[in-house]
Amino acid sequence: MADGVGSFRSTHSALFDYVISVTRELAWQDCQEQVDRKRMSGDTQKELSATFDSNGVSEEKHDSPGSESETLSKRQRKRLAKAQQWEEQRELRKRKRKEKKQKKREERLTQGDEGAELTSRKRLCREAEPSSLRLVVDCSFDSLMAVKDVRKLHKQIQRCYAENRRASHPVQFYLTSLGGQLKQNMDDRDQGWVNWKDIHVKPEHFQEVMRKEELVYLTSDSPNMLKELDESKAYVIGGLVDHNHHKGITFERAQELGINHAQFPLGDFVKMNSRKVLAVNHVFEIVLAYLEKRDWREAFFTVLPQRKGAVPVEGEEPDTDEDTPPKRTDQEEQDVSSDGD
Repeated sequence: MADGVGSFRSTHSALFDYVISVTRELAWQDCQEQVDRKRMSGDTQKELSATFDSNGVSEEKHDSPGSESETLSKRQRKRLAKAQQWEEQRELRKRKRKEKKQKKREERLTQGDEGAELTSRKRLCREAEPSSLRLVVDCSFDSLMAVKDVRKLHKQIQRCYAENRRASHPVQFYLTSLGGQLKQNMDDRDQGWVNWKDIHVKPEHFQEVMRKEELVYLTSDSPNMLKELDESKAYVIGGLVDHNHHKGITFERAQELGINHAQFPLGDFVKMNSRKVLAVNHVFEIVLAYLEKRDWREAFFTVLPQRKGAVPVEGEEPDTDEDTPPKRTDQEEQDVSSDGD
């Protein structure tokens, strides 16, 4: 009896040891599979993919015959095959994306030809009647401005370009003497300016581009009052933001060059709280407004910002046009405008 009990205990102990051994082996294999799954990304996945053919069958490339750490499960082989297929189809997907973009582009062009809805700016641009009048921004004052003022001038020129593109009677827009700080700022902050359309950018002075008798310098210090615009002339705007540090400099420049000069008839139509010195974009926009309305009064009150405190000389409200866009707010003007000379 004692021998039977001892034999049972011995058998039970051996069975218990076997179960523990098997359990540990299974646990180790499970851990190894998890480690292998985590290594399936990046370079490891590419190395493993070299050991499988397109059907996902192993080529038995093991360092040692009994190495279980390199044995992949069925799920891992499926994932590897899927990743390989995805990589092989990369160029195909890229080509399909390009074809889809091209198709959409052609559809938009077709819809445009058939009369699809267009934005108001495009509509205005297509219906525009260009004027022969030349409007020149003289950028030869670059050395007189601080960097922050150069940036303001850049914004004003951007506004001039945008307004001219959407105007009903766009002018022949010129930038002359472009260089120095201003050009550097434009290159750094708005690289797309080199693709601007309907603008003449010249590094030369405007006198080298146009005849002297055609030039009229617009300056608020001129004693000559501009009664109307002559579309055969080239009107010059001083490209300067100086906060009144260089008063009268554009008038002096016109006299030195011996060219005609004039100022807008602001005093005949408008009372203002500040000096009659306007920012570059304001002068530019007033010219555009006059070409459209052929009326100085309407042109002034369409463009002048509220902060100028402009009121009619007669004390009456100016005539308004239903199609005239609302004036920009003070904050919008301050973002781009600062009085020049």
